[in-house]
Amino acid sequence: MFHSKDQNDLRNVGTGGQIFKLTHVAISSVPNWRSRNLIISAERLRGGQWILMESKNRKARFSMLRSYTMADLFTIGNAASGTISIFFCLNYIAEGRHKLFWLAFALLFAALGFDIFDGYWARRSRRQSILGADMDSLSDIISFGVAPAVLGFTLGMRGVWDMLILVYFVVCGISRLARFNVTAAALSDSSGKVRYFEGTPIPTSVVIVGLLGIAFARGAVGESLWLGAYTLGFGTLHPLTILYAVSGSAMISATLRIPKP
Repeated sequence: MFHSKDQNDLRNVGTGGQIFKLTHVAISSVPNWRSRNLIISAERLRGGQWILMESKNRKARFSMLRSYTMADLFTIGNAASGTISIFFCLNYIAEGRHKLFWLAFALLFAALGFDIFDGYWARRSRRQSILGADMDSLSDIISFGVAPAVLGFTLGMRGVWDMLILVYFVVCGISRLARFNVTAAALSDSSGKVRYFEGTPIPTSVVIVGLLGIAFARGAVGESLWLGAYTLGFGTLHPLTILYAVSGSAMISATLRIPKP
């Protein structure tokens, strides 16, 4: 141990005292300091002195990766599927590859499969954690919020009003998941399972993805997008984009309650 009245001049001693405050201190002036593999903590003693302690309880490398459960791996698969789907959308905009673009649709349905299995596996193994729940929400934002919005933009919903609605859709998805994380405990029964959803779950956006897939198969994209386009004030609106507004509004509804299967 090291101690001193000055937190920048810590000296080596072997005494202790009653601790009343925990803080960080600089170790640049600690004499004979050579170890870089120990965790350092500094505590202030009642006498105004500072004590620096070495902790040997260093966590193993990649401890976070080692803590992942099988359910977490499904969650990562969900996030990866949504991210790669976005990449295929960007590739389609840049190069117009129709064959590869189909993967953008398929991957979002794969993400839905991963999302279903991560919940199933977590309940089956009874290994649920706050980390896993947060990872699931963040993954859902990518795969069922951002990716479907990017998909709509890619297929021709690029007017000013279109983009505002797509942003609204993503924000509703974020708000929906944040509310769920906060209220999940209150909505759970004695077994810990949530009884019902407030608002539609964000994965329901795959319905829009499916409709856009049909539109793409029939060539109804770009200027040929279903329902056409209208100029409203300073921007253009494709009425098909209203599907995103309806979906987003249903997500954040506080009165719409859907029993959880």
